[in-house]
Amino acid sequence: MNVRPAALQSWLGKAGRRLASGLLAEPLEHVRALPFRDAGHGYDLFGYEPLHAAFGLAALEQLHRHWFRVRSHGAEHVPAQGPAILVGNHSGTLPFDAMMLWTDVVLRRQRLPRAVADYFVPTLPFVSTLYARGGVVGGTVGNLRVLLEAGELLMIFPEGVPGISKPFRERYQLKEFRVGHAELAIRHQAPVVPVGIVGAEEQMPQLGRLPLQAFGVPYVPVTLTPFPLPVRYHLLYGEPLRLHEGLRPEDADDPEVVRRAAERVRGAVQELVERGLRQREGVFR
Repeated sequence: MNVRPAALQSWLGKAGRRLASGLLAEPLEHVRALPFRDAGHGYDLFGYEPLHAAFGLAALEQLHRHWFRVRSHGAEHVPAQGPAILVGNHSGTLPFDAMMLWTDVVLRRQRLPRAVADYFVPTLPFVSTLYARGGVVGGTVGNLRVLLEAGELLMIFPEGVPGISKPFRERYQLKEFRVGHAELAIRHQAPVVPVGIVGAEEQMPQLGRLPLQAFGVPYVPVTLTPFPLPVRYHLLYGEPLRLHEGLRPEDADDPEVVRRAAERVRGAVQELVERGLRQREGVFR
């Protein structure tokens, strides 16, 4: 039988999608309930695609339920619709904290958090595409304006690389917050939901860093374990902060107004982290 390569590739693609649809029935049900604006080629403007997101959800849900055994508190504070910004502390050497928060919101609130990536992530081969398929976006002003105007949910970690790379002795000590989230919240009149994440600091204790750079990655971490330990994650969502109340959108141009708003968010996140530390019974419990 003479089968053309293009026809074979097409058949394998369709067969693969049928198989995936069967294996991913439950994750697909979650993902298909999320708004999706196809830009005309199977993806949205930023590269998000539901089938790829379902694959990610299927894998991450196992980590969420059985490895990190995430305990979620106050997820009802995440608005069911409309523009909003999740702001959390960042830690753990590798961004499993962002993955667990993404998974928790998809499962509990049926919303797609659009994680805002740091400056070097779009330059990473393969990883950047994988992230984009799950809804991650580059943190340009234009990207975030479009998403908030469309009523989407952003997920921002204002500590950035300094938060995720701090040494173990500085665990749960929040680094300086970048102020972009506060500027966005004021300009677009969007509530900010603070999130305290407890557990990630102990997942991959960092022993040191190698000053090797590739694809924009600022360093290569040296960790106690090559993979995350099965720590217990605690996600604590706080009541939404309406930073824009009493302000005009143009007040987002005032550096002092934005700085004070960002400090208010940082204080709320720190309080949630401290509450989670008091409540947990141990690192693995």
